[in-house]
Amino acid sequence: MPIVGGLDIHRKQITFDYLDTATGEVGRGQIAPADRAHLRAWLARFAGRDDAAFALEGCTGWRYVAEELAAAGIAAHVAEPADTAFARGRKRHAKTDKTDSRHLRVLLEQGRLPECWIPPAQILECRALLEAYHDLRREHTAWIERIHAVFFHQGAPRLGEGALRTERGLAALREAAAVHLSPAGQLQVATALDMLAAIEARMDTLRQQLLHAARHLAGARALQARLYGVGPLAGLAMTCWLGGAGRFSPARKAVRFAGLDVTVYSPDGKRSPGHLSRQGPEILRWVAYEAGQTHGRAPAPGHDYYAAVKDRTDGKIAALSQARRLIRQACHILAELGDDALTAA
Repeated sequence: MPIVGGLDIHRKQITFDYLDTATGEVGRGQIAPADRAHLRAWLARFAGRDDAAFALEGCTGWRYVAEELAAAGIAAHVAEPADTAFARGRKRHAKTDKTDSRHLRVLLEQGRLPECWIPPAQILECRALLEAYHDLRREHTAWIERIHAVFFHQGAPRLGEGALRTERGLAALREAAAVHLSPAGQLQVATALDMLAAIEARMDTLRQQLLHAARHLAGARALQARLYGVGPLAGLAMTCWLGGAGRFSPARKAVRFAGLDVTVYSPDGKRSPGHLSRQGPEILRWVAYEAGQTHGRAPAPGHDYYAAVKDRTDGKIAALSQARRLIRQACHILAELGDDALTAA
């Protein structure tokens, strides 16, 4: 590759450092503002060249940069941020955008760049939909907790478990708010109910899109058919984040990628042992944990293992242990399918 370079991405600018190995010419500078139009205009200087390659870290903003590089016929290499920082070694001088872009260029030039997998466009779209659905679900839970907090804060009777699940329950909730809450408290509850209605409407729309995507993705359908407790959303999420030929070997690397591995105990006493690393996609941990909980049912094929762990510790640890097993099993199934897991079923 006669032209090799590195791109350091920030919200305001992209810092570049590239080397023409044929002439020895080095180019450095910034692309500002950092958006598609300005990046596309800057990449025009490499028009007609099919021997250029650039490295960039897999941080926020990598997607549009990689897409523009590919559209310009330039090879894009996405680097794993933590491993890239480790390859820098001990810091002997101030860390700047210029040194970061040069560091990426040098790693790529020397063949030492710790590369990440670049998913196909349809997988990136499914990931975005799953992230939006998860954000809405988390916000939905937060508004429900606010309603319960208002009732408790003003000394109102405790709400029942199904107070927000049925029309009768909602009617009883509004009546209780009118009787027991102050005007400001009633406004808080009314606002929360309006937000819940809007969020639920949007969640229903997103869920239909996700179910449609899961029905038409080979990997998601295979996981649903072969793994107990893995439904359409879980199968879709596992395929989107674990799919692809040769991504994880051995399968325990997929557990680490999901952030379900237990961190090493630190002897300095600042943190007790047994915490999850929580590094990686939060959605993947969520769907794996939810699927792991289903193995608490007697008909589940993994119920004996779940029950043994629960008797030894508790139900949460049992569900996490089963979630790790499901991640490993999903990794093996997707490895068998290879890149076919990401194709339309």
